[in-house]
Amino acid sequence: MDRTERFYKIDQLLQERRATPLALMVEELGVSRATIKRDLEYLRDRLNAPIVWDPSMRGYRYEQSQNDGQRYSLPGLWLNSSEIHALLSMEHLLSNLQPGLLGPHIKPLQARIRMLLDAGDHSIAELTRRIRVLNIAARPVEPAHFETIASGLLRRRRLKLEHYNRHLDEITFREVSPQRLVYYRENWYLDAWCHLRKGLRSFGVDAMRAVELQSMKAKNVADAMLDAELGAGYGIFAGQQIKRAVLRVHADRARWIALEKWHSAQESHFDEEGHYVLTVPYSNDTELLMDILRYGSDVEVLAPAELREKVREKLRSARKVYGD
Repeated sequence: MDRTERFYKIDQLLQERRATPLALMVEELGVSRATIKRDLEYLRDRLNAPIVWDPSMRGYRYEQSQNDGQRYSLPGLWLNSSEIHALLSMEHLLSNLQPGLLGPHIKPLQARIRMLLDAGDHSIAELTRRIRVLNIAARPVEPAHFETIASGLLRRRRLKLEHYNRHLDEITFREVSPQRLVYYRENWYLDAWCHLRKGLRSFGVDAMRAVELQSMKAKNVADAMLDAELGAGYGIFAGQQIKRAVLRVHADRARWIALEKWHSAQESHFDEEGHYVLTVPYSNDTELLMDILRYGSDVEVLAPAELREKVREKLRSARKVYGD
């Protein structure tokens, strides 16, 4: 019986009896008294189990909460891949978080996450050594700007932005009504109503050069409109005019791409030659072009013609750089 099984068995014994003698635990679990005591100490210190020794009943028991009277419930200790990824990602984000509004609350939260990760048969040190979560391509965000944006978002106040436009290589000035913050592909984006353009826009938070909180109330945009305009197309750069890109993936590469989810509304099938045909909606082709080009000759754009021509032009430019 491994340690995790013992934890569940100890929990079962404590739940079934008013008090459980140490001798009974030793008999039921088939381990030494010292091992049982170490397990009890771990349950108390690491999993917050309210286990107490009751001298009158000469056994261990759970101490009921004074507030709600509910009995303690052992947290789930069997972590699947998505849960491990989520916890390790959270621990990584918190470890790299710069001082801010949540500063006083970070350490207890980190401790709780590490406790959950450390609750199984393997320590968190072993987990983080054997399982890596690599956050690549993240662009640094100014903490003060993030705090101001979050404050305006939650207090429903407008923001004045100085935003660096990478395409134009210039600073633009906008007054916006913040709608939501989005963490996408290792970076933060602000979805907001732009009062200059009279429409919804996404702004990279890392590109903010200055952010100023305004006293004027923010314009509220319905979630349905946000999803329809900013969530309908491919990637973070969206819009209302949706087109459909039809991509044909070479049979060899299809073994990988067929398992990927490019968009929630994508459609796909295999043709007679074994090629994977993927159709995704898009409005702004910036991010879609990057994802197509990273597969080189393994992905071909079948439609629309304008997207196919853009890919061709990008490849021509690359050929000029590298030669024949």
